[in-house]
Amino acid sequence: MASTNLDAAIGRRRMVFIGAHPDDETFGIGGTLATYARQGVEVYIVCATRGEVGEIADPSLATPETLAYVRELELRCACGTLRIEQPTFLGYRDSGMAGAPQNDAPRSLARASAQTVTGQLVAWLRRVRPQVVITFEPGGGYGHPDHVAISRHATAAFAAASDPARFPEAGLAYQPRKLYHTALPRQMFRDMLARLTAAGITLDMGSMDLENRGMPDDKVTTVIDVSGVIDTKMAAFQCHRTQLGHGSFFSRVPPEIMRAVMSREYFACVSPGPQEGCGFGGETDLFADVD
Repeated sequence: MASTNLDAAIGRRRMVFIGAHPDDETFGIGGTLATYARQGVEVYIVCATRGEVGEIADPSLATPETLAYVRELELRCACGTLRIEQPTFLGYRDSGMAGAPQNDAPRSLARASAQTVTGQLVAWLRRVRPQVVITFEPGGGYGHPDHVAISRHATAAFAAASDPARFPEAGLAYQPRKLYHTALPRQMFRDMLARLTAAGITLDMGSMDLENRGMPDDKVTTVIDVSGVIDTKMAAFQCHRTQLGHGSFFSRVPPEIMRAVMSREYFACVSPGPQEGCGFGGETDLFADVD
């Protein structure tokens, strides 16, 4: 196994978010990425697709034929706003929501070989050598096939990167120190519901049950206060204009409530486990114990 302490010892901290679509980085953990970037951490994005099957909020912004290109530009805009490195794309196609015909499209992430995707990610991890890796939790937040797939492949790559017998063509073995899954705790949704109720606002959320939605609170190991960069996070939101139609969740919640709820971001530490120190006692730093 390659040394895991050299980069940290000489002061080079790196982290990566491995996501599925442009906007995953901002809507989920944009404040965390911006916070660490301002601390001098090298912050990277690996994006599996270009979001070809996403929404088009305004037909003047894109067409189905140009959406992939437009969303790539939106992600590059968000990275610039968050002051993080420009993204790496794996080149798969957006699979669409569960049950959509695009699930079976050639090159869709949902159909991609686990060996192939994991190998690509192992090569990236061995080349860039981040100490901290972040991806979706196994359910993908809300069950999107691409979120579920990239969580599985990124988690597998985290484990495989340290094994020189696996993917030997992908470079020298290297073990990132910590793996986190993004988390949306139930308390966050309850807080949002309470704020909406106090403001006298009732939203028709369809089948979305805000009272019981999200990860059980006791599964969350780490909370990052991003209130100091909330303006930056909200500015990065606006880069993803194609996804911010009037019917979207983010456009239906009043900005002041959205800002309050999104001033904290949540994670579940997967490796090392909480019993080994990761997240024990309420972690507030993704790089805790890395040095």
